[in-house]
Formats: sequence, structure tokens, C-alpha cells
Amino acid sequence: MSEVFKANEFTQELIRQLRATDQFGNWSKMSDEELLTKKFVKTKEDLKQIPIIADIDEMLIGEIKMIFKAIALQFERKTGVMCNVVMEMSHEGFGRCIVIAGRIVLVDKYFKDAHRFGFRTLDKLYEEGQKYLDKSFEVYEQFKPCKGDY
Repeated sequence: MSEVFKANEFTQELIRQLRATDQFGNWSKMSDEELLTKKFVKTKEDLKQIPIIADIDEMLIGEIKMIFKAIALQFERKTGVMCNVVMEMSHEGFGRCIVIAGRIVLVDKYFKDAHRFGFRTLDKLYEEGQKYLDKSFEVYEQFKPCKGDY
């Protein structure tokens, strides 16, 4: 297991999410890194196999949403502030995902060709997820309500 993985709050939450959805234990023999690679890493060769224009399947939509749920849950765990993840995706893979805490939008991500969504390497997944999480804390600190604002 790489050092990046051990220290990454986002990745630990994403693993919890993935393991929780494994109802029948199909992934129990896979290491965490193997599972993340299988679900979220797409190499150049993988992308060549995916058509430029195609419909997105519900499983992939769920996996994309899971990334943002991991950010929301880790944010909740650290701050105690409840978050919601809202995702709108067309069948063609165009859409948007936002993470909201109260009235504050912590993360706002637009998608184009979401059926080709993935990361080139595990380290890129770790970095991007942690970057979103860190940015969500910064945004919240900047815009958090004062007592009596609600």
C-alpha cells in the first residue's frame, strides 16, 4: 500500500463506500488499491475501447456519485456539518454534481462525456479527491454562516 493512500482521508472514505456496496462479498479478496483501480482508473488503452459518443450506464453514474459522497461524508466527519450530494446526469453523460453544506456549495463539478470518466493513475485519483476535500474546507471557512444567520 502506498504512503499516499495511507495518509489520504478522501481515499479511506471512498474505500468505506465501495466496501459497503459489496453485498455479496465479490470484492472481499481484492486489496483496496486493486478495487480502486478496477472502479476508477482508466488507462489510454481503456479509453480507446470506449466510444466517443455513447450512453452512460447507471452503475457508472453511481460510481461517480460515490466519489462526491466520500467527499461529503469526510467533510461531515471533520466538521459535524451535514452535507448533501446532488447529481443530475443526462443519458448522454452530460451533467453536474454538487456537494452542499447548508446554503454553501462546497464542490461543483460539470461533466461532459461522463461515460469516459476515470483517472489515469491511482495517485491522480488520490490527489484529485483530496484536492476537492481540502477545497471544500476552504470554501466552508470562507462562507460559513455566523450565529443567527439561519
